[in-house]
Amino acid sequence: MPGGRLTQQERQQIALGLADGLAYAEIARRLDRPTSTITREVMRNGGPTAYRADLAHRSAERRAQRRRQTAAPRGREAAPQAYGRDAEAVREFEETLTTVFMAQGTPKMMARVMACLCTTDSGSLTAAELVRRLQVSPASVSKAVAFLDSQGLVRRERDERRRDRYVVDDDVMYQSMIASARGTAQIAETARQGVGVLGSGTPAATRLENIARFLEFISESITRAADQAREVLHTKPAR
Repeated sequence: MPGGRLTQQERQQIALGLADGLAYAEIARRLDRPTSTITREVMRNGGPTAYRADLAHRSAERRAQRRRQTAAPRGREAAPQAYGRDAEAVREFEETLTTVFMAQGTPKMMARVMACLCTTDSGSLTAAELVRRLQVSPASVSKAVAFLDSQGLVRRERDERRRDRYVVDDDVMYQSMIASARGTAQIAETARQGVGVLGSGTPAATRLENIARFLEFISESITRAADQAREVLHTKPAR
């Protein structure tokens, strides 16, 4: 499988594949590239409907130039890689994970913070550490963690130096699903309130009743499935 950066010709093939309605996996197969490479390439350049090969290639060249210009300071600040990991491979994976979070509707800065936390062995970082690793402002990190906290995706802890640490752990996906189920249930409850306001049996009230019943079922199903899966999430991998 070829490595290295995508070429301009490959980006043109991606654009043609998207125009033909091909899935990312099929485009990746035709280019002999990982599907994650195609997903990241498309999502960081406007998504499947706005992707343009020439613009994407120029953006990639600008990013490469910025990396070359900042390579020295970044190298000094970067934490050493544990377990013999390839630093470039880790960085590429973090970008891919960020892109996938963004594709699911997570704003970019929040997605970057989440991906950064998920790829640390400790599962926790302080605000200062996030600022240093992501090369962003403290205000950007503060806003991002506040959003992630509200979604149940991270939690705050105080360390021995009384600093806030932002944590993801084995329970993070469970908490996220439960938060999602609660939000869905709230929409269902509000829709059901509208039935009385609009008059039972009217077209609008019937529509809201159907919405409420559907969302209640989804909320209950998510909660039940999350509870059943929680034990799996806490299972330790075999050594």
